[in-house]
Amino acid sequence: MEHFISIDQLSKQEIFQLLEDAQMYQMKKMQISKQLFVANLFFEPSTRTKMSFTVAERRLGLEVLDFHAEASSLAKGETLYDTVKTFESIGANALVIRHEADQWIEELEHITIPIINAGAGTREHPTQGMLDLLTIYQEFNTFENLNIVIVGDIKHSRVANSNAHTLQRLGANVYLSAAPGYEDESLPFPYITIDEAVEFCHVVMMLRIQHERHVEKHDTKQYLEQFGLTKEREQRMLSKAIILHPAPVNRGVEMDSDLVECSRSRIFKQMNNGVFMRMAILTHVLQKWGIINENLVKEC
Repeated sequence: MEHFISIDQLSKQEIFQLLEDAQMYQMKKMQISKQLFVANLFFEPSTRTKMSFTVAERRLGLEVLDFHAEASSLAKGETLYDTVKTFESIGANALVIRHEADQWIEELEHITIPIINAGAGTREHPTQGMLDLLTIYQEFNTFENLNIVIVGDIKHSRVANSNAHTLQRLGANVYLSAAPGYEDESLPFPYITIDEAVEFCHVVMMLRIQHERHVEKHDTKQYLEQFGLTKEREQRMLSKAIILHPAPVNRGVEMDSDLVECSRSRIFKQMNNGVFMRMAILTHVLQKWGIINENLVKEC
């Protein structure tokens, strides 16, 4: 059975089914009528992703096994593998893992319960990618021929990695925009300036500068004016264009603080969508592994 590690492993049909399921969870209160335990193993700080998963799990009626790395046996030298094996052994039915390493899943490939990737280093963030897809789809009802630009610290962004290829696969025209030194040349998409992007893009997806992943610290004093989304640039955007950001937002750095909650912003809608998309993903994974069937997911 496959763990939920990348959107790339999903067919187009599966992607659209997840979008449909997430929207169903927004409209109906659904629960799984079976006692199941899900462990949230977050080895990196997280507010939105961890709390979103927690709310999603509780909405589904799942038992949440919380985990605090600083108070765990990691302090005694326990490995990621042994931590995961512990939860598998005590009866967890699924694991949600965020870890700072890019390749952590490779040492867990033989774990016999499903694993959902909640963030792998700079490599993947598939549940964020899926909630971004949901937000875009709700706005435009299609991905075909949408012009979408991803702006910011592309080099260190797992969000950029998860989104760019999938959006292209679904028919969007994908562009990247980054300050010098923030590019990722491994991504085969054209780079444009932020001034070019605002003139024709339907979606402007901003990214945080990830200082914690930089070997050298960069001066961000002039970043907003040179490379970010200012109020002047926002006024030049297409009439129906929207602003996305996975958050947390460095207000006044990658975008003007006033734009975080402007009429174009869908940042807090993304957060809301995250709960329902993660409900859909949890159900999808549990069904795929045969832990539940569709008859156990009931409206209540």
